[in-house]
Amino acid sequence: MSSGPLAEVLDGQRQADLQKAARALLKEPLLTADGPYADEFRLVRRHAAELREWFERNVGWTLRTDADAARLRKTPGTLTDATHPAREAARSALPFTRRRYVLLCLALAALERGESQVALGRLAEQVVLAAADPELVAAGITFTLERRDERLDLAAVVRLLLRLGVLRRVAGDEDAYVSGSGDVLYDVRRRVLAGMPASLRGPSMVETEGFEERLTEMTARTALDSDELRFRAIRWKLTRILLDDPVLYYDDLTDDELAYLTRQRGFITARINELTGLVPEVRAEGIAMVDPLDDLTDVRMPEQGTHGHITLLLAGHLARAGRPVEPAELAARVRELAVEHGGFWSKSAREPGAEPELVERALTKLVALGLAERTERGVVPRSALARYAVGEPVVREPEPGRTRRPATTAQTAKAAQTAQAVQNMQDER
Repeated sequence: MSSGPLAEVLDGQRQADLQKAARALLKEPLLTADGPYADEFRLVRRHAAELREWFERNVGWTLRTDADAARLRKTPGTLTDATHPAREAARSALPFTRRRYVLLCLALAALERGESQVALGRLAEQVVLAAADPELVAAGITFTLERRDERLDLAAVVRLLLRLGVLRRVAGDEDAYVSGSGDVLYDVRRRVLAGMPASLRGPSMVETEGFEERLTEMTARTALDSDELRFRAIRWKLTRILLDDPVLYYDDLTDDELAYLTRQRGFITARINELTGLVPEVRAEGIAMVDPLDDLTDVRMPEQGTHGHITLLLAGHLARAGRPVEPAELAARVRELAVEHGGFWSKSAREPGAEPELVERALTKLVALGLAERTERGVVPRSALARYAVGEPVVREPEPGRTRRPATTAQTAKAAQTAQAVQNMQDER
Protein backbone atom coordinates (compact mmCIF):
# COMPACT_ATOMS: atom_id res chain seq x y z
CA MET A 1 0.00 0.00 0.00
CA SER A 2 1.36 3.41 -0.88
CA SER A 3 1.93 6.11 1.67
CA GLY A 4 -1.00 8.13 0.30
CA PRO A 5 -3.74 5.53 0.86
CA LEU A 6 -2.18 4.49 4.17
CA ALA A 7 -2.18 8.07 5.37
CA GLU A 8 -5.86 8.36 4.44
CA VAL A 9 -6.67 5.18 6.36
CA LEU A 10 -4.78 6.36 9.44
CA ASP A 11 -6.40 9.78 9.27
CA GLY A 12 -9.82 8.18 8.96
CA GLN A 13 -9.15 5.99 12.00
CA ARG A 14 -7.94 8.98 14.00
CA GLN A 15 -11.11 10.90 13.12
CA ALA A 16 -13.28 7.91 14.05
CA ASP A 17 -11.51 7.57 17.41
CA LEU A 18 -11.85 11.30 18.08
CA GLN A 19 -15.56 11.15 17.28
CA LYS A 20 -16.05 8.13 19.53
CA ALA A 21 -14.27 9.93 22.38
CA ALA A 22 -16.34 13.10 21.93
CA ARG A 23 -19.61 11.16 21.85
CA ALA A 24 -18.65 9.30 25.02
CA LEU A 25 -18.06 12.60 26.84
CA LEU A 26 -21.37 14.01 25.64
CA LYS A 27 -23.16 10.89 26.87
CA GLU A 28 -21.20 10.48 30.12
CA PRO A 29 -19.36 13.70 31.04
CA LEU A 30 -17.53 11.86 33.84
CA LEU A 31 -15.53 8.86 32.60
CA THR A 32 -13.26 6.69 34.73
CA ALA A 33 -10.36 4.44 33.78
CA ASP A 34 -12.06 1.32 35.16
CA GLY A 35 -15.68 2.23 34.43
CA PRO A 36 -18.11 0.91 31.79
CA TYR A 37 -16.56 3.26 29.20
CA ALA A 38 -12.93 2.36 29.85
CA ASP A 39 -12.12 2.04 26.14
CA GLU A 40 -13.62 5.46 25.42
CA PHE A 41 -11.73 6.90 28.40
CA ARG A 42 -8.45 5.81 26.83
CA LEU A 43 -9.46 7.50 23.57
CA VAL A 44 -10.30 10.70 25.48
CA ARG A 45 -6.87 10.64 27.09
CA ARG A 46 -5.23 10.10 23.70
CA HIS A 47 -7.08 13.00 22.07
CA ALA A 48 -7.38 15.20 25.16
CA ALA A 49 -5.64 18.24 23.67
CA GLU A 50 -7.84 18.35 20.56
CA LEU A 51 -11.03 17.68 22.51
CA ARG A 52 -10.15 20.30 25.11
CA GLU A 53 -9.55 22.92 22.43
CA TRP A 54 -12.80 22.12 20.59
CA PHE A 55 -15.03 22.23 23.65
CA GLU A 56 -13.41 25.39 24.98
CA ARG A 57 -13.67 27.22 21.67
CA ASN A 58 -17.16 26.13 20.61
CA VAL A 59 -19.15 25.69 23.84
CA GLY A 60 -17.03 27.09 26.65
CA TRP A 61 -16.80 23.74 28.46
CA THR A 62 -13.60 22.72 30.19
CA LEU A 63 -12.16 19.21 29.98
CA ARG A 64 -9.95 17.86 32.77
CA THR A 65 -8.18 14.52 32.40
CA ASP A 66 -5.84 12.52 34.59
CA ALA A 67 -4.93 8.87 35.06
CA ASP A 68 -8.18 8.13 36.93
CA ALA A 69 -10.90 10.16 35.24
CA ALA A 70 -11.93 12.51 32.47
CA ARG A 71 -14.42 15.23 33.37
CA LEU A 72 -16.20 17.45 30.86
CA ARG A 73 -17.71 20.32 32.82
CA LYS A 74 -20.86 21.01 30.83
CA THR A 75 -23.15 24.01 31.10
CA PRO A 76 -26.50 23.40 29.41
CA GLY A 77 -27.80 25.80 26.80
CA THR A 78 -31.13 25.96 28.65
CA LEU A 79 -30.30 26.33 32.34
CA THR A 80 -33.80 25.67 33.72
CA ASP A 81 -34.63 22.58 31.66
CA ALA A 82 -35.78 19.92 34.15
CA THR A 83 -36.91 17.30 31.63
CA HIS A 84 -33.76 15.14 31.74
CA PRO A 85 -33.28 14.29 35.43
CA ALA A 86 -30.59 12.10 36.92
CA ARG A 87 -31.53 8.46 37.34
CA GLU A 88 -30.21 5.78 39.64
CA ALA A 89 -28.90 3.47 36.93
CA ALA A 90 -30.79 2.26 33.88
CA ARG A 91 -33.03 4.45 31.73
CA SER A 92 -36.06 2.70 33.25
CA ALA A 93 -35.11 3.75 36.79
CA LEU A 94 -37.13 6.40 38.57
CA PRO A 95 -35.99 9.99 38.03
CA PHE A 96 -34.39 11.93 40.85
CA THR A 97 -36.77 13.99 42.94
CA ARG A 98 -35.99 17.24 44.74
CA ARG A 99 -35.26 15.27 47.91
CA ARG A 100 -32.82 12.99 46.11
CA TYR A 101 -30.95 15.96 44.66
CA VAL A 102 -30.64 17.50 48.12
CA LEU A 103 -29.44 14.17 49.50
CA LEU A 104 -26.89 13.98 46.68
CA CYS A 105 -25.45 17.38 47.56
CA LEU A 106 -25.34 16.56 51.28
CA ALA A 107 -23.69 13.20 50.59
CA LEU A 108 -21.04 14.78 48.37
CA ALA A 109 -20.28 17.36 51.06
CA ALA A 110 -19.95 14.62 53.69
CA LEU A 111 -17.69 12.54 51.45
CA GLU A 112 -15.48 15.55 50.74
CA ARG A 113 -14.90 16.02 54.49
CA GLY A 114 -14.57 12.30 55.24
CA GLU A 115 -11.98 9.58 55.04
CA SER A 116 -10.92 7.34 52.17
CA GLN A 117 -13.47 4.72 53.25
CA VAL A 118 -16.99 5.17 54.54
CA ALA A 119 -19.85 2.94 55.64
CA LEU A 120 -23.32 3.75 54.36
CA GLY A 121 -24.66 3.92 57.91
CA ARG A 122 -21.99 6.46 58.84
CA LEU A 123 -22.68 8.48 55.69
CA ALA A 124 -26.37 8.47 56.61
CA GLU A 125 -25.59 9.89 60.06
CA GLN A 126 -23.59 12.73 58.51
CA VAL A 127 -26.38 13.49 56.06
CA VAL A 128 -28.94 13.65 58.89
CA LEU A 129 -26.73 16.10 60.80
CA ALA A 130 -26.30 18.31 57.72
CA ALA A 131 -30.04 18.20 57.01
CA ALA A 132 -30.70 19.85 60.36
CA ASP A 133 -29.44 23.14 58.89
CA PRO A 134 -32.09 25.80 59.67
CA GLU A 135 -32.21 26.98 56.04
CA LEU A 136 -33.03 23.48 54.83
CA VAL A 137 -35.68 23.09 57.52
CA ALA A 138 -37.15 26.47 56.57
CA ALA A 139 -37.31 25.28 52.96
CA GLY A 140 -39.39 22.30 54.06
CA ILE A 141 -36.62 19.72 53.65
CA THR A 142 -36.12 17.35 56.57
CA PHE A 143 -34.44 13.94 56.82
CA THR A 144 -34.39 11.43 59.62
CA LEU A 145 -33.72 8.41 57.39
CA GLU A 146 -35.87 6.41 59.79
CA ARG A 147 -38.50 5.80 57.11
CA ARG A 148 -37.94 3.24 54.39
CA ASP A 149 -38.63 5.70 51.57
CA GLU A 150 -35.90 8.02 52.86
CA ARG A 151 -33.41 5.16 53.04
CA LEU A 152 -34.40 4.16 49.52
CA ASP A 153 -33.61 7.70 48.37
CA LEU A 154 -30.17 7.60 49.99
CA ALA A 155 -29.51 4.19 48.43
CA ALA A 156 -30.44 5.62 45.02
CA VAL A 157 -27.96 8.47 45.54
CA VAL A 158 -25.21 6.02 46.47
CA ARG A 159 -25.90 3.84 43.44
CA LEU A 160 -25.60 6.88 41.22
CA LEU A 161 -22.22 7.66 42.79
CA LEU A 162 -21.19 4.04 42.25
CA ARG A 163 -22.10 4.28 38.57
CA LEU A 164 -20.19 7.55 38.21
CA GLY A 165 -17.12 6.01 39.87
CA VAL A 166 -17.08 8.32 42.90
CA LEU A 167 -17.54 5.30 45.18
CA ARG A 168 -16.37 1.72 44.86
CA ARG A 169 -18.25 -0.95 46.82
CA VAL A 170 -15.98 -3.02 49.09
CA ALA A 171 -18.51 -5.15 50.98
CA GLY A 172 -22.21 -5.30 51.67
CA ASP A 173 -25.34 -4.38 49.73
CA GLU A 174 -27.60 -1.30 49.67
CA ASP A 175 -30.75 -3.43 49.92
CA ALA A 176 -29.58 -4.76 53.26
CA TYR A 177 -29.15 -1.20 54.53
CA VAL A 178 -32.62 -0.21 53.33
CA SER A 179 -34.19 -3.17 55.11
CA GLY A 180 -32.16 -2.50 58.25
CA SER A 181 -30.38 -5.86 58.16
CA GLY A 182 -26.88 -4.77 57.19
CA ASP A 183 -24.45 -2.08 56.11
CA VAL A 184 -22.19 -1.33 53.15
CA LEU A 185 -18.53 -0.27 53.00
CA TYR A 186 -17.17 1.89 50.17
CA ASP A 187 -13.84 3.23 48.98
CA VAL A 188 -14.07 6.97 48.27
CA ARG A 189 -12.25 7.91 45.08
CA ARG A 190 -11.26 11.41 46.02
CA ARG A 191 -9.85 12.48 42.64
CA VAL A 192 -13.09 11.50 40.93
CA LEU A 193 -15.11 13.16 43.70
CA ALA A 194 -13.21 16.40 43.14
CA GLY A 195 -14.43 16.51 39.54
CA MET A 196 -18.13 16.36 40.39
CA PRO A 197 -18.92 20.12 40.59
CA ALA A 198 -19.48 21.67 37.17
CA SER A 199 -20.38 25.25 38.07
CA LEU A 200 -17.86 28.02 37.54
CA ARG A 201 -18.74 29.64 40.87
CA GLY A 202 -19.64 27.88 44.08
CA PRO A 203 -23.24 28.37 45.25
CA SER A 204 -21.99 29.95 48.48
CA MET A 205 -20.33 32.71 46.43
CA VAL A 206 -23.61 33.73 44.77
CA GLU A 207 -25.63 36.35 46.63
CA THR A 208 -28.75 36.61 44.46
CA GLU A 209 -31.89 34.87 45.71
CA GLY A 210 -33.90 33.95 42.61
CA PHE A 211 -33.43 30.41 41.29
CA GLU A 212 -32.80 31.36 37.65
CA GLU A 213 -30.62 34.31 38.65
CA ARG A 214 -28.49 32.05 40.84
CA LEU A 215 -28.04 29.56 38.01
CA THR A 216 -26.96 32.34 35.68
CA GLU A 217 -24.37 33.67 38.12
CA MET A 218 -23.02 30.18 38.88
CA THR A 219 -22.35 29.58 35.18
CA ALA A 220 -21.34 33.07 33.97
CA ARG A 221 -17.83 33.23 32.52
CA THR A 222 -17.09 36.95 32.25
CA ALA A 223 -18.69 40.32 31.72
CA LEU A 224 -19.90 40.71 28.12
CA ASP A 225 -18.43 44.17 27.55
CA SER A 226 -17.48 43.83 23.90
CA ASP A 227 -19.06 42.62 20.66
CA GLU A 228 -16.53 39.82 20.43
CA LEU A 229 -17.48 38.44 23.87
CA ARG A 230 -21.21 38.79 23.16
CA PHE A 231 -20.89 36.91 19.87
CA ARG A 232 -18.84 34.24 21.61
CA ALA A 233 -21.51 33.83 24.29
CA ILE A 234 -24.18 33.50 21.59
CA ARG A 235 -22.13 30.91 19.71
CA TRP A 236 -21.62 28.92 22.89
CA LYS A 237 -25.31 28.98 23.77
CA LEU A 238 -26.47 27.95 20.29
CA THR A 239 -23.94 25.13 20.06
CA ARG A 240 -24.83 23.89 23.54
CA ILE A 241 -28.51 23.73 22.62
CA LEU A 242 -27.78 21.90 19.38
CA LEU A 243 -25.59 19.37 21.22
CA ASP A 244 -27.84 18.80 24.23
CA ASP A 245 -31.46 19.59 23.29
CA PRO A 246 -33.66 17.61 20.89
CA VAL A 247 -34.70 20.73 18.93
CA LEU A 248 -33.51 24.32 18.67
CA TYR A 249 -36.62 26.40 17.99
CA TYR A 250 -36.13 29.78 16.33
CA ASP A 251 -39.03 31.18 18.39
CA ASP A 252 -37.08 30.54 21.60
CA LEU A 253 -34.16 32.75 20.53
CA THR A 254 -33.65 36.44 21.04
CA ASP A 255 -33.35 38.69 18.00
CA ASP A 256 -29.55 38.81 18.37
CA GLU A 257 -29.28 35.03 18.71
CA LEU A 258 -31.51 34.42 15.68
CA ALA A 259 -29.55 36.91 13.58
CA TYR A 260 -26.25 35.26 14.55
CA LEU A 261 -27.62 31.79 13.82
CA THR A 262 -28.90 32.90 10.42
CA ARG A 263 -25.39 34.05 9.49
CA GLN A 264 -23.42 31.21 11.09
CA ARG A 265 -25.77 28.20 10.85
CA GLY A 266 -23.68 26.36 8.26
CA PHE A 267 -20.44 26.87 10.17
CA ILE A 268 -21.90 25.82 13.56
CA THR A 269 -23.66 22.69 12.29
CA ALA A 270 -20.64 21.64 10.22
CA ARG A 271 -18.37 21.87 13.26
CA ILE A 272 -20.78 19.73 15.30
CA ASN A 273 -21.10 17.19 12.52
CA GLU A 274 -17.32 16.90 12.17
CA LEU A 275 -16.80 16.19 15.87
CA THR A 276 -19.85 14.05 16.67
CA GLY A 277 -21.36 12.69 13.46
CA LEU A 278 -24.69 14.36 14.25
CA VAL A 279 -26.50 15.41 11.07
CA PRO A 280 -28.38 18.75 10.91
CA GLU A 281 -32.05 18.62 9.99
CA VAL A 282 -33.11 22.18 9.17
CA ARG A 283 -36.80 23.00 9.06
CA ALA A 284 -38.92 26.12 9.04
CA GLU A 285 -39.38 26.02 12.82
CA GLY A 286 -35.82 25.22 13.85
CA ILE A 287 -32.92 22.79 13.75
CA ALA A 288 -32.41 19.31 15.13
CA MET A 289 -29.09 17.50 15.12
CA VAL A 290 -30.08 13.94 14.25
CA ASP A 291 -27.98 11.03 15.52
CA PRO A 292 -27.68 8.24 12.91
CA LEU A 293 -26.41 5.89 15.64
CA ASP A 294 -29.32 6.69 18.00
CA ASP A 295 -27.37 6.48 21.23
CA LEU A 296 -26.79 10.11 22.23
CA THR A 297 -30.16 10.41 23.93
CA ASP A 298 -31.85 9.37 27.16
CA VAL A 299 -35.33 9.57 25.58
CA ARG A 300 -36.36 7.78 22.41
CA MET A 301 -39.37 7.97 20.13
CA PRO A 302 -40.76 5.80 18.69
CA GLU A 303 -40.00 3.15 21.27
CA GLN A 304 -41.12 -0.44 21.55
CA GLY A 305 -43.57 -1.56 24.20
CA THR A 306 -46.91 -0.40 25.51
CA HIS A 307 -45.81 3.03 26.70
CA GLY A 308 -43.93 3.72 23.48
CA HIS A 309 -47.03 2.84 21.45
CA ILE A 310 -49.33 5.03 23.58
CA THR A 311 -46.89 7.93 23.34
CA LEU A 312 -46.80 7.63 19.57
CA LEU A 313 -50.60 7.53 19.29
CA LEU A 314 -51.06 10.52 21.62
CA ALA A 315 -48.42 12.43 19.66
CA GLY A 316 -50.53 11.97 16.56
CA HIS A 317 -53.64 13.11 18.41
CA LEU A 318 -51.91 16.24 19.72
CA ALA A 319 -50.43 17.05 16.33
CA ARG A 320 -53.77 16.77 14.58
CA ALA A 321 -55.48 18.84 17.26
CA GLY A 322 -53.10 21.77 16.75
CA ARG A 323 -54.40 23.44 19.92
CA PRO A 324 -54.01 23.18 23.70
CA VAL A 325 -55.39 19.88 24.96
CA GLU A 326 -56.33 19.14 28.56
CA PRO A 327 -54.89 15.96 30.13
CA ALA A 328 -58.45 14.78 30.75
CA GLU A 329 -59.08 14.81 27.01
CA LEU A 330 -55.92 12.79 26.44
CA ALA A 331 -57.04 10.29 29.10
CA ALA A 332 -60.35 9.92 27.29
CA ARG A 333 -58.44 9.35 24.06
CA VAL A 334 -56.41 6.59 25.73
CA ARG A 335 -59.64 4.86 26.74
CA GLU A 336 -60.74 4.97 23.11
CA LEU A 337 -57.39 3.70 21.89
CA ALA A 338 -57.52 0.81 24.36
CA VAL A 339 -60.56 -0.53 22.56
CA GLU A 340 -58.69 -0.59 19.27
CA HIS A 341 -55.15 -1.47 20.38
CA GLY A 342 -55.54 -2.90 23.90
CA GLY A 343 -54.91 -6.43 22.67
CA PHE A 344 -51.29 -5.45 22.11
CA TRP A 345 -50.86 -3.58 25.42
CA SER A 346 -49.75 -4.84 28.79
CA LYS A 347 -52.46 -5.99 31.18
CA SER A 348 -51.88 -3.09 33.59
CA ALA A 349 -52.36 -0.54 30.79
CA ARG A 350 -55.80 -1.98 30.04
CA GLU A 351 -57.00 -1.65 33.64
CA PRO A 352 -59.73 0.97 34.25
CA GLY A 353 -58.25 4.07 35.83
CA ALA A 354 -54.78 3.56 34.36
CA GLU A 355 -55.28 6.34 31.81
CA PRO A 356 -53.95 9.34 33.84
CA GLU A 357 -50.66 7.57 34.57
CA LEU A 358 -50.30 6.49 30.94
CA VAL A 359 -50.94 10.06 29.79
CA GLU A 360 -48.42 11.42 32.29
CA ARG A 361 -45.69 9.07 31.09
CA ALA A 362 -46.38 9.96 27.48
CA LEU A 363 -46.38 13.70 28.18
CA THR A 364 -43.14 13.48 30.15
CA LYS A 365 -41.48 11.99 27.09
CA LEU A 366 -43.04 14.43 24.60
CA VAL A 367 -42.01 17.43 26.70
CA ALA A 368 -38.48 16.07 27.15
CA LEU A 369 -38.20 15.68 23.37
CA GLY A 370 -39.31 19.26 22.77
CA LEU A 371 -42.47 18.09 20.99
CA ALA A 372 -44.97 19.54 23.47
CA GLU A 373 -45.11 21.86 26.45
CA ARG A 374 -47.33 22.14 29.49
CA THR A 375 -49.12 25.44 29.98
CA GLU A 376 -52.02 26.76 32.03
CA ARG A 377 -54.22 26.28 28.97
CA GLY A 378 -53.26 22.61 28.68
CA VAL A 379 -50.72 20.63 26.69
CA VAL A 380 -49.60 22.62 23.65
CA PRO A 381 -48.07 20.81 20.66
CA ARG A 382 -44.84 22.33 19.39
CA SER A 383 -43.95 22.74 15.75
CA ALA A 384 -41.74 19.66 15.45
CA LEU A 385 -44.71 17.47 16.43
CA ALA A 386 -46.27 18.18 13.02
CA ARG A 387 -44.44 15.18 11.54
CA TYR A 388 -46.80 12.95 13.55
CA ALA A 389 -49.95 14.68 12.24
CA VAL A 390 -50.95 11.86 9.92
CA GLY A 391 -54.52 11.09 9.05
CA GLU A 392 -56.48 8.14 10.34
CA PRO A 393 -56.53 5.35 7.74
CA VAL A 394 -59.87 5.04 6.00
CA VAL A 395 -60.79 2.04 3.88
CA ARG A 396 -63.59 2.66 1.39
CA GLU A 397 -65.47 -0.02 -0.42
CA PRO A 398 -64.83 0.22 -4.18
CA GLU A 399 -67.55 1.41 -6.46
CA PRO A 400 -68.86 -1.15 -8.94
CA GLY A 401 -66.31 -1.67 -11.69
CA ARG A 402 -63.53 0.16 -9.84
CA THR A 403 -60.64 -1.11 -7.75
CA ARG A 404 -60.19 -0.33 -4.07
CA ARG A 405 -58.76 3.13 -3.44
CA PRO A 406 -55.13 2.96 -2.30
CA ALA A 407 -54.08 4.44 1.04
CA THR A 408 -52.59 7.91 1.07
CA THR A 409 -48.97 8.53 1.99
CA ALA A 410 -50.07 9.79 5.40
CA GLN A 411 -52.12 6.67 5.98
CA THR A 412 -49.22 4.45 4.97
CA ALA A 413 -46.93 6.37 7.35
CA LYS A 414 -49.35 5.91 10.22
CA ALA A 415 -49.63 2.20 9.50
CA ALA A 416 -45.84 1.90 9.50
CA GLN A 417 -45.57 3.81 12.79
CA THR A 418 -48.20 1.63 14.42
CA ALA A 419 -46.57 -1.57 13.17
CA GLN A 420 -43.19 -0.48 14.52
CA ALA A 421 -44.60 0.40 17.92
CA VAL A 422 -46.63 -2.80 18.19
CA GLN A 423 -43.69 -5.03 17.24
CA ASN A 424 -42.32 -7.21 20.04
CA MET A 425 -45.06 -6.20 22.52
CA GLN A 426 -46.19 -9.76 23.11
CA ASP A 427 -43.70 -10.21 25.95
CA GLU A 428 -45.53 -7.55 27.98
CA ARG A 429 -48.93 -9.19 27.75
